Amino acid sequence: MRILHTENSQGWGGQEIRILTEAAGMIKRGHEVQLIAPREARIFDEAPKHGVPVTALPIAKKRLPGLFALRRWLKANPVDVINTHSSTDSWLVALACASLGKAPPIVRTRHVSAPVSTNAATRWLYASAASAIVTTGEALKQQLVRDNGFPAARIVSIPTGIDLTRYAPPANTKAQMATRARLRLPQDKRIVGIVATLRSWKGHRILVEAFAALKRADTHLLIVGDGPQREALEQLVAQLNLKGQVTLAGNQADVVPWLQSMDVFALPSYANEGVPQAILQAFACGLPVVTTEAGAIPEVARDGETGLIVKMQDAPALAAGIGRLLDDAALRTRLGANALAQAQARHGIDAMLDQMEAVFHRAAGKLN
Repeated sequence: MRILHTENSQGWGGQEIRILTEAAGMIKRGHEVQLIAPREARIFDEAPKHGVPVTALPIAKKRLPGLFALRRWLKANPVDVINTHSSTDSWLVALACASLGKAPPIVRTRHVSAPVSTNAATRWLYASAASAIVTTGEALKQQLVRDNGFPAARIVSIPTGIDLTRYAPPANTKAQMATRARLRLPQDKRIVGIVATLRSWKGHRILVEAFAALKRADTHLLIVGDGPQREALEQLVAQLNLKGQVTLAGNQADVVPWLQSMDVFALPSYANEGVPQAILQAFACGLPVVTTEAGAIPEVARDGETGLIVKMQDAPALAAGIGRLLDDAALRTRLGANALAQAQARHGIDAMLDQMEAVFHRAAGKLN
């Protein structure tokens, strides 16, 4: 198939990583895949690193130049299906296709759990302009059905798949310590970590406050990622006298060794989540996880089975959950093993690609 992805976001996080991972996977399966993004977007620079052809068009905002540019591109480059990902590119693609005599079908992927407007224009975008809607979690699908009245039959939940050839537990304790040494992380402490863009709703502030409340000299906090909250977090670390006990590692091209260095993974999100890739990556690395019920997280992290669920925006509750794992080696081992088994059985990249391939084929009329 000839598949086009569009993304107007200039940020960098799970959504953008999923687009490129999925696109690269489809290319390996023999499909022709292209991406359209603004030149200033981070995903434009990252696409070639994933082997994904990318074209720069002015689609960062809902403006006529972007609409006309998309229309011209589509007329000159026929595709079988378009997969849109954010609000602005979805609107521009929908309007461009509506103005063409013969336009490809649109699949709208919804990555976050933020409310969708109930106005008539938005209903047209989702219920008429798009041939199908994909969500990254069942909770997001039910939200669209319940709050917006969109037909359930036109929506499918497809969580992000993880490359299980890359994400795996460390071979043994010696290998974990060697990785820590290479990353200049403490070898004599237990490490509680998070991998996530530094956005407010990911709950980094709550995690730092919870870590401070633990008051454990034998524990280190590792924060992998960057974003708009970095300066505020640095100030909070200083304010709570945690310097030397917290590592802010910034963005990392390969997060696998950082995950393999951890003993406990925490993601205290409180909004805007589907099924976070970071949790599935942590599962695939055999990590016990402490998290919340934000978005579609409970679909994969089941309290007491594959993780611990704590109250959102509650630092004492998060501290208690982390402390429970640190104090109970058997619980850490059991939750980590269950999480790993689930990741291997249900969350591999091939499962995601199979389902997305079926959606694209149906949208293009190649399957019944």
